[in-house]
Amino acid sequence: MTEQVEYVVIGLGALGSATASELTDRGADVVGLERFELGHQRGASHDSSRILRHSYHTPGYVRLTFDAYDDWDRLERASGERLVTTVGGLDLFPAGCAIPADDYVSSMTEVGVRFEVLDVAAIAARWPQFHVPADTLALYQSRAAIVPAARGTAALQRLARARGAVLRDSCPVLSVRDLGSRGVEVVTEDVTYRCRRLIVCADAWTNQVTAGLDWQVPLTVLQQQVTYFEPTDPARFARERMPLWIWMDDPSFYGFPCFGEPTVKMAEDCGGPEVDPDLRSFTADPARLSLLQAFAERILPGCGPPVRSLTCLYTMTPDRDFVLGPVPGHDAVLVGLGAAHGFKFAPTLGRLLADLATTGTTSADIEAFRADRAALTETDHAVSWLV
Repeated sequence: MTEQVEYVVIGLGALGSATASELTDRGADVVGLERFELGHQRGASHDSSRILRHSYHTPGYVRLTFDAYDDWDRLERASGERLVTTVGGLDLFPAGCAIPADDYVSSMTEVGVRFEVLDVAAIAARWPQFHVPADTLALYQSRAAIVPAARGTAALQRLARARGAVLRDSCPVLSVRDLGSRGVEVVTEDVTYRCRRLIVCADAWTNQVTAGLDWQVPLTVLQQQVTYFEPTDPARFARERMPLWIWMDDPSFYGFPCFGEPTVKMAEDCGGPEVDPDLRSFTADPARLSLLQAFAERILPGCGPPVRSLTCLYTMTPDRDFVLGPVPGHDAVLVGLGAAHGFKFAPTLGRLLADLATTGTTSADIEAFRADRAALTETDHAVSWLV
């Protein structure tokens, strides 16, 4: 059976769900296809919390964070749900750190973000939970917030359906073919779709979807691990008393105050093994847990013992920048890829992909995220993931 539809979105995690919701809000005819069940835990859009913040290493990203805050506010109003919980955020730069504090200071200063520069004494005075080494520099932004991962994605899916999208889960795509002036063909087990534009938001499975277009992204898929710790005094780690934080070194770690339950969530950034997304394990790695626990006990004494660990996937480009735009040589096929830091931007990236799908252009500066940039086309391009 063949069906004609205006737009097909492949992948219904946060980015794909945001794109489907945005397109239908503009009156478009949309089918969304998800290879697993909606809300599954095999990718990167599940679990409880993600970080929303202004601090970034380039002015371009900092400018985009303002759009992210606006678009989360718009999503809250449309869904009728509270999705943004402001707690403040600390970026912690130890002496000799691998991630330059100057990049963050200059980028936020250029764009006009208000932030504070704090030394160890100031950190201890305001947040005695933290025990950081001498000569640690902190950048604090009061607007940093927590956004819910699984619940935020589900809200986008509900909006998309309420606005008329057809969302099909457990529906893997078998092939994609560019038909030129006749559009794009998307083949599933029971239906072949012909669409005007295809938007691929398949994250770790992107290259499987685009295989028929003779185009691949140089991706590295990592299995990451987050762990929840149970403090003996949860009130000390409550969101009213403690900010979220990022340790800006190699290895890099991040964590949250108590959010939704009396536990503290922490993880290492980019620390897991490379995996095949279809064959990877869901079992926590004891060695990674030991590394995280040792760090947590030094920096946040009193955070308590680990009570559970969960896994997710990081789908990394060599430069850790997004992929946002048409597949080279196939203008009717767009790709949206968050490079393992895209959730905070999900409503914004969905809006930008909808712009590109409907008009071919967008007002945001996304030149750095082109699919034909050097980092994705040069075979010897240096890999840099610490941002």
